[in-house]
Amino acid sequence: MKTTRLFIVDDHYMVIEGFSVLLQSDNSVEIIGHAKDAQSCMSFLQRAQPDVIFLDINLPDTSGIEVCKQIKQLYPAIKIIALSTFNQNSYIQKMLENGASGYLLKNTTKEEILIAIKTVMSHKQYLAREVKDSLKEKAENGPALTRREKEILKLIADGLTSAEIGRLLFISTTTVDTHRKHLLEKFKVNNAAMLIRTAAQQGII
Repeated sequence: MKTTRLFIVDDHYMVIEGFSVLLQSDNSVEIIGHAKDAQSCMSFLQRAQPDVIFLDINLPDTSGIEVCKQIKQLYPAIKIIALSTFNQNSYIQKMLENGASGYLLKNTTKEEILIAIKTVMSHKQYLAREVKDSLKEKAENGPALTRREKEILKLIADGLTSAEIGRLLFISTTTVDTHRKHLLEKFKVNNAAMLIRTAAQQGII
């Protein structure tokens, strides 16, 4: 079994030490280094790239949300799992929008850490139970969609282009694009991939 190379970015030594102790006896994961701020993290990545990064949201020099975006732009193959004490929808959504594949809280267990790593390495998303509950709670107050918006959202999720959706629903491509724009605004996301992910998390599709 291939060993997953893990890099930890957190400004609290006890967090880094805690993860090291938890994982030192597991042969499936190798911690190849750690950084306490964004600058040290980016310097390390110029020399070596891990498979997975545990990334704290609150760093002393730059927001972890912005660091996440930078890493995914420069090293798209690296999987990022957000690490935080905060279980707030705004943090969760921004990390996911910027390319994070998972979100863990710092009170996590060894078992959950290993499951999270295995999940993101399988190109799937992993969210801690408390995080899912938070997103689910938000979904209950999610955006109100018209019947047509729901139809188009489902077709977007099915991978259809605006032209294909227009032909299927007998409406113009311009009209479809207008509905797309409204959907992005209602879900407060920037692209179709995040639109689908957010709608799925909220149980709408």
